Amino acid sequence: MASFPINPPDGGYGWVVVLSAFMVMGLTVAVLKTFGLFFVEIQQHFDELASTTSWITSVTIAVFHLGAPVASSLCVQYTHRTVVITGGLLAFSGMALGFFGLNMVWMYATTGFLQGLGISFSWTPSISIVSRYFSKKRPLANAIASAGECAFAFMFGPFFQWLISQYGWKGALLIIGGIQLNICVCGVLMRPLASSCFLEATAMSFFVPPLFLVPLSYSLGIDESWTASLLSILAMVDFGGRLLCGWYANLHVTKTIHLLAMAITLISTSLMLLPLANNYLSLAIFTGFYGFFFGTTVAIHITVLADVVGMPEFDSALGLFMLIRSTGGFVGPPLAGKLRQLTAKYTGFYMAGAILVLSAGFLIILDRLQQRKIRGSKIRTKPEKSRLPYPSLHILKHQTRKYGEHNVMV
Repeated sequence: MASFPINPPDGGYGWVVVLSAFMVMGLTVAVLKTFGLFFVEIQQHFDELASTTSWITSVTIAVFHLGAPVASSLCVQYTHRTVVITGGLLAFSGMALGFFGLNMVWMYATTGFLQGLGISFSWTPSISIVSRYFSKKRPLANAIASAGECAFAFMFGPFFQWLISQYGWKGALLIIGGIQLNICVCGVLMRPLASSCFLEATAMSFFVPPLFLVPLSYSLGIDESWTASLLSILAMVDFGGRLLCGWYANLHVTKTIHLLAMAITLISTSLMLLPLANNYLSLAIFTGFYGFFFGTTVAIHITVLADVVGMPEFDSALGLFMLIRSTGGFVGPPLAGKLRQLTAKYTGFYMAGAILVLSAGFLIILDRLQQRKIRGSKIRTKPEKSRLPYPSLHILKHQTRKYGEHNVMV
């Protein structure tokens, strides 16, 4: 059974853990974010509708989030290291079996279910163990770890496009699965800490843009190589946003929950600008805005969760958090695809932006409720005014009479 320290080391070997988590983020979520490059290839191969094909990504996202409570529970029963290694093997299996590409149901089961479970079992323990190794530097450590998603996505955009052109989409899946085996190596480096002891609607919005950015680009007549560069731009500014926001949050100038609300508001604005693009330059600029504010959001949302619930309940809260997010991640992409079919426009971006505005409002309400709870607890625990350490007047008079003959007054 895993055990956890009372006082995190806030450095030392913790930075090795951060580096390992950085790699895991890149080999899991970055693959998911750039999977849009396979979207058109798979759709054409099976001659299916966009909404049908998007269920692959929806299954991956849903299982990714639904598996988080299971992963959190396994981390408590065993170790973070064991769960991450298991996740690496599952992720590899999903891609390797997807290579056979028998039919759409097969793709749902392999690159959808197995890949999603592998990502869940790798991502959840990695985020959790970083938060346990750090306290004062937790915002910066989480930002650096999550930035692996951007760094790898920057490289994976053109790399995946090249793999598809050279080996076809099936061969590319097999190679990517082999690369994901490196998750197991990262898991080995996640040394357990020994001790003496032990709501978000935004997922619907987070996973729509990376998936539909590629079809949007093609609809504007932009060729494949320039489309792949959009994903690299997205990853690059995302990377910068994470590190900058993590550094700023580490200064403790602004409450992290306020910072998150501002970032979500700005990301919703950038999402609504994306469908207005009419050429590569405008699409690249709007993609850059979206990527930067996405990065600032991801950099601190786990830190906000830890701040709200506290570290003793963090693993359970992280599992519940991912479970709630699964609904949005599962419904979002197919709903956006359906809106595309009905309107012949990419109105899914407007939907995503509107939902993010609502989630920012929920954050503000949460902060108000939390402040009210803190004020209430202070009032309840406020000590009563102590009585004066002097005897009352009638006692003084009584004692004066009693001991008057000795001229004593107590």
